[in-house]
Amino acid sequence: MKKKVKYAALLTALMLASTAAGLSCAGAEPVKPGPHPEVRLSAWSAYWDDASGRQEYRDIRHHLSGFSAFAASYGPDDVLVVPDETARALEQAKKDGKEAYLTIVNDNQDPSGRAVEKDPALTKRLLRDDDARQEQVATIVEQARKLGATGVELDYERVFKDKELQQEYLHFTYQLSLACTRADLKLRIILEPSAPFDAPFAKGPEYVVMLYNLHGLHNGPGPKADGAFIRKTISKMEKLPGRKSVAIATGGCLWQDYKLMGLSRGKTRFLSSQEAEVLAKEKDAHVARDEASGALTFSYEEDKHHYEVWYADDETLNAWITEIANFGIHDVSIWRLGGNGSEMIRGVRP
Repeated sequence: MKKKVKYAALLTALMLASTAAGLSCAGAEPVKPGPHPEVRLSAWSAYWDDASGRQEYRDIRHHLSGFSAFAASYGPDDVLVVPDETARALEQAKKDGKEAYLTIVNDNQDPSGRAVEKDPALTKRLLRDDDARQEQVATIVEQARKLGATGVELDYERVFKDKELQQEYLHFTYQLSLACTRADLKLRIILEPSAPFDAPFAKGPEYVVMLYNLHGLHNGPGPKADGAFIRKTISKMEKLPGRKSVAIATGGCLWQDYKLMGLSRGKTRFLSSQEAEVLAKEKDAHVARDEASGALTFSYEEDKHHYEVWYADDETLNAWITEIANFGIHDVSIWRLGGNGSEMIRGVRP
């Protein structure tokens, strides 16, 4: 029995190692930019990178149908807070005739002011009973109308592992959907690719599934998405009701001393596409394009450490958009504007 377990673990490790190295499995189809049905593009801009995001918005706005201002979150007293940068971004998008969404996230600040992202404890407090849910619905709708938004975008994450919280969340989405309809606001609900798409979701909202984080801080080196991941996730999305769309991600990740077989790892961090390009030039690294994902990758050695980087450029995003559109999805959102550079972001085509 122990030998079987060890063999299975070894086989799994070897398979993961092949994926991390960007090696295509037998029969895997590479992703390539090319002709495809036209898609509607949307993009997020984050308040903490306002200047860079605004510049890239100007560069790509003629391609955008929609825009999402990221984000309203919760203070230490669980009160919804909208940054000034978010409000200004919404105002500009509305002036430009875009569908402008106010994104609401379940991020929080503890009493010391420390940020807590995607906080299940906060979500439980906000949705603890019907009165609490109705209070949140009223607050969200009021903020969206006050800011002149076209609609609301609900980006509550880490809600599906706890069955009780999942139930409260689903109740909340029904209540929010009804309130948005009455207030003449559109509603988009963001879902992680691991979400149970066969859950009893409301039929009114648009559902936006994240097509990224195939590789990231949680595992070893590789692209944020590849063709197989895109096709598999979109196939699962058929169970969702109503209008379906997806989100793709710019940027990439750096891994230090990642050794799968030894299960050891060093520092890992996200980095923007611009940061990745600068780093490759600084280290005089050979940059290669992975056929299975369209992503760029390079590695280098420094101070007795091994570093590996994977990231996306405009060709990567266009390849993903082609794959998505040819698979029947015609609404694509980009996470995010800022840190890409004008030349790259202008190269993205709907």
